[in-house]
Order: sequence, then C-alpha cells, then structure tokens
Amino acid sequence: MSFGARVAAGIAGIRFRGIVPLVLLTTLILAVGAYTAARQDAFLTSYNLRNLLLATMPLAFVSLGQTSALLVGGFDVSVGPLMTFCVVLASYTMTPTTSTLGLIPGALALVGVGLGVGLFNAMLVRVFRLPSIIATIGTTAILTGASFWLRDHPSGAISSNAIDELTTSWSFVPIAFIGVIALALIGDVWLYRTRSGMALRAVGLDETSSRRIGIRTDWVVILAFVACSVLASIGGFYLAAEVQIGNPIQGNESLESIAAAVLGGASLAGGRGSFFGALLAALFLTEIDNVLPLFHQPTEYAEMTIGVLILVALVLYEAPELLERLRSSRLSVGRLRTRQGDAPAG
Repeated sequence: MSFGARVAAGIAGIRFRGIVPLVLLTTLILAVGAYTAARQDAFLTSYNLRNLLLATMPLAFVSLGQTSALLVGGFDVSVGPLMTFCVVLASYTMTPTTSTLGLIPGALALVGVGLGVGLFNAMLVRVFRLPSIIATIGTTAILTGASFWLRDHPSGAISSNAIDELTTSWSFVPIAFIGVIALALIGDVWLYRTRSGMALRAVGLDETSSRRIGIRTDWVVILAFVACSVLASIGGFYLAAEVQIGNPIQGNESLESIAAAVLGGASLAGGRGSFFGALLAALFLTEIDNVLPLFHQPTEYAEMTIGVLILVALVLYEAPELLERLRSSRLSVGRLRTRQGDAPAG
C-alpha cells in the first residue's frame, strides 16, 4: 500500500478511533462519579472536587507531553523523574523567602530544565539513534541521581505565594484546570486541522515515507520530545504545589502518563493520539485515586485498575484494525483454496 493510501486509510479510521476513547472516558468519569456520589456525600463537596481537579494537574500536563512523544512513535519514561527533579529544584529556587519577582526566574529555571532534558533526549534519539525507551531510561537514572544529590531526604519548603498562585480557583474549579482544557482542545485542533499537525502524525505513521515527501522528520521528532519534557516540567510546578516540599521520592508519573495517553487514544506504534483524550484519561485515573479512600479501599487497587484498563483499551481501540486483518486473512485463504481447486490434476 502506498504512503498516500495509508494516510487516507488512517484518516478514514480517525473518526471511529478518535471518538471511542472520548465517549468511553466521559462515560466512565460520569459513571464512577455518580456511583460514588450516591454512596459518599463527601465526594461532591467543593473541597473534594477542588482537590480532585488540582490533583489531576500534574498528570494532565505530563500526559499531554507523553502524547506528543507517542505521536512520533517514541516513549519518554524520564518524565516522572524530571517532574521530581523540578520539585526538588523548586525547593531551592522558589523558597519561602524568595520575593514575588524572584519567583519568576525560579520558575523559568524549571522550564529551562525541561527544555534541556528534552533536547538531550532528542539528541540521544536522533543523533545517536538510540531507541527512545533506552535513551530515556538513561536520562531517568541521571535525573533520579541528581534529585537525591540535591535532597537526600524530603526537606526544603516551597514558597506559599507560588503555591497560592498555582492553585487559584474560581469556585471549586482551579483556573489552571480551565487553562489545561483550553490547551488540550487547541492541541487537537492543531493536530488534525493543520499541515504541521499532519506532519507530526505522518512521521509517527511512516517516517521513511514522510522524509521522501519532504517532511523534516528529525526536526519533528526533536520538537516532539522537547514539548514532552517542557510539559512535564510544567506538571512539576503542580506536583510541587501538591507536596509543598523538596521531596526526591515521588510516584509513578512516567507509566501513568503512558497509560493516560493510551487510554486517551494514542497508538503505541505512533501516528495517532488525542491531547483532549489524554486529559480525560488523566482526570479519570485521578478520580480512581480520589474515590478509593472514600470507600476505605487500598490504593494498590488503583495500580491494578490502570493495568487492566490499558489492556482493555488496546484491544478495544485496535478492534477495527484487528477485524480488518482477520477479514483480509480469510479472503487470502479463500483465494488460495480457489486457486488450488481450479488447478489441473497432475
């Protein structure tokens, strides 16, 4: 099949594959919320809903970044340690004694780290031609070691002024959450309605053919990994606002970001994904973490749920392609039998 035909076939499947994750995740979010609200009055309180949305912010940003890496057929498992390093660094650059104006260069330092890590990962992938998962595992080790070098135990308070700015809310809805919704929607419009967005998906679909038609594939991949790390560093701001201290020991944001991107409709093979879908998935995964304590259930159930959902999503989202392959195999077998039946007896 030619590259143009593959692109056309991919576009034809976008409507189905793109809408299924959004509908599924919206249904799950509402269903879990309704079930919990009917049994736990605390769920719908402004305090809990605000905490739920604020807790979604770190995973939302890093999932948007992970989606950009997956779109070009890559992985970035260093985003979690990068967020942790940003939290630790914030305990030095955004301290309680830092002035309001002094918080600006402190914040820029965190974004600068994200930019540098993104360029470093991109260099490993494009210049040294390392598989992205291997390259970012190496970066993970460097960032983890650097975090423990700066803070060998949780210490160093983070500026309350910075935390207040990051968590400013209108009613129970954080202003930043409205912003990340807008960012995800704009990202999807760009991804599916612009030439540069199509180039990003084309590189993930078939890099060799994309290069032949004039797409600068190296630059596309570099920008995807830089965007991934920068968005992860921004997620680090909200992780810092959550823990409020320079803690070198954090959670599992790397795998959770991949889970959210996949649940949101991203293909592990590249070429397909949705920023808004990743945001919905981040909200749903955070909702699970929020709901389990209300029912006095172990938080380990959340990790098990995430694993099951990834497997279900992979099967469900790839169902059209799997059915098409099965249909093609049956047709091929039928043609072979027909030719054998028509062959003259020896």
